[in-house]
Amino acid sequence: MASAHRVALVAFPGIRAFDVSVITEVWGTDRTDRGVPAFDLRRVATDTTTPVPLRGGLSLLPDRTLSWLDRADLILIPGLDDHLTPAPAPVLDALRRAHTRRTTLAALCGGAFTLAQAGLLDGRRAITHWNLVDLLRAQHPHVTVVPDALFIEDDNIWTAAGTAAGIDLCLHLVRRSHGVEAAATIARSMVTAPFRTGTQAQFIEHPVPHTDRDADTLAAVREHALRHLHEPLTVADLAARAGMSPRSFARHFTAATGTTPLRWLLDQRIAAAQKLLERTDLSMPEVARRAGFGSEVTMRQHFASRLATSPRAYRAAFTTASAPAGNSPIAR
Repeated sequence: MASAHRVALVAFPGIRAFDVSVITEVWGTDRTDRGVPAFDLRRVATDTTTPVPLRGGLSLLPDRTLSWLDRADLILIPGLDDHLTPAPAPVLDALRRAHTRRTTLAALCGGAFTLAQAGLLDGRRAITHWNLVDLLRAQHPHVTVVPDALFIEDDNIWTAAGTAAGIDLCLHLVRRSHGVEAAATIARSMVTAPFRTGTQAQFIEHPVPHTDRDADTLAAVREHALRHLHEPLTVADLAARAGMSPRSFARHFTAATGTTPLRWLLDQRIAAAQKLLERTDLSMPEVARRAGFGSEVTMRQHFASRLATSPRAYRAAFTTASAPAGNSPIAR
């Protein structure tokens, strides 16, 4: 039996309770009976005897010291209530050593400021909450701050935008290490979207279309597309179904979702292909057909450009037995 994926939550005074909860919900709940791999989540701090105070009268009791980071497969840094909170020097030193070992580091929201304090973002691309972009630039001028994304990676260091984008990053990290189905199972239990790409805009100026009719129409079009991914759908096809011109449809779609119709459609096809590769032994041409790529060559090209791998290599890495459906009423 493979050992559990070791995940470390770095704790020190000033971290956000919300981000702690997100990390705990994703990696701290046992869902192995539903096909999700086993995770070993540890709360790591300078010592294990002193509770870490959180806002709202909460506290977190660490169960491992910083030395456990030497064993971690993934290290997560929560955001901060005060984004200029200095992290303890031993924490910064431990993060630097972890990066030298090539351990994956991921910061949620204002956690980017902690990585920047450690000097780990100097000369690298990073993102934070849209309202903190200017502050991150001002405090850490050697960081290349990306103005608008949900999450990004540079040199095995991940950073995410605010609040919900932290959930997106956590699910993405599960997806890239354990597959689409594992991430989707966790997302379903959290009642959240299973797939939002990191390049999607984090701040949508007009969160919903101007009328309820447009909102309902766009939702119906997306549902139709998901049911008919195997067909050669185009943006023009979706626009016609919405009763809009392609230009008007693209404008409304982007305003509602933060991404373009073409990118959204490609993302859904890649996700569908990933799931088929994980859970079936269908031939590559058949996977490509069912996911709507038309040919194995086209599917291979998109996997290379978006996932930096091939469909065959993806299947080899993520082939798993189908998860049992389960019937527990408790969300896990």
